[in-house]
Amino acid sequence: MILRVTFLVLTVFALGACGGKSIWAPDEAVAKRAYHANEAPYLMLKTMISNRTGAGGHASLVINGPTQLVMYDPAGRWFHSWAPERNEVLFGMRPELMAQYDSFHARDTHHVVTQKVFVSPEVAQKAMQLAFAKGPSPDALCAQNVSSLLRELPGFDTIEQTYFPAKLMASFGETRIVQTTKHFENDEGKN
Repeated sequence: MILRVTFLVLTVFALGACGGKSIWAPDEAVAKRAYHANEAPYLMLKTMISNRTGAGGHASLVINGPTQLVMYDPAGRWFHSWAPERNEVLFGMRPELMAQYDSFHARDTHHVVTQKVFVSPEVAQKAMQLAFAKGPSPDALCAQNVSSLLRELPGFDTIEQTYFPAKLMASFGETRIVQTTKHFENDEGKN
């Protein structure tokens, strides 16, 4: 009897996790908040790392394309009214919102590792198109979604397909020369 109940509970949980929730900001909100960094196109992997174990807790990908900058944040929990979302893609991620995103994730238990690599406009545009096409993500599949997206890009096909953000971070760092920064905070995550 206990096995049957456990099986039913796990089945319900698994079926509930099969798809993420669709969020679709209106065109006006996306157009109003659109932002482009005045830099060459780049990809920037953000990985939340445990200060105690070194394990990864979350991964997202910032894409500075030819026309705008977006963040692909599958299964992410961060929200800001100035960053409209369309199915895991956040628009309008200006430097002040990026700082808030990092602060939201950094705390006494985790820090944020940012790895930035410059790419061609074509690679950035393709990354953006792939992020738009991904759709909503179930919980706990951030690294799997980001790694599968990266593997479809020229020059990133050696990225390891993984469910683990720290493994993705290590694999991304081996693809080419990356600029790496780390953001630490000592709060309890109440920002």
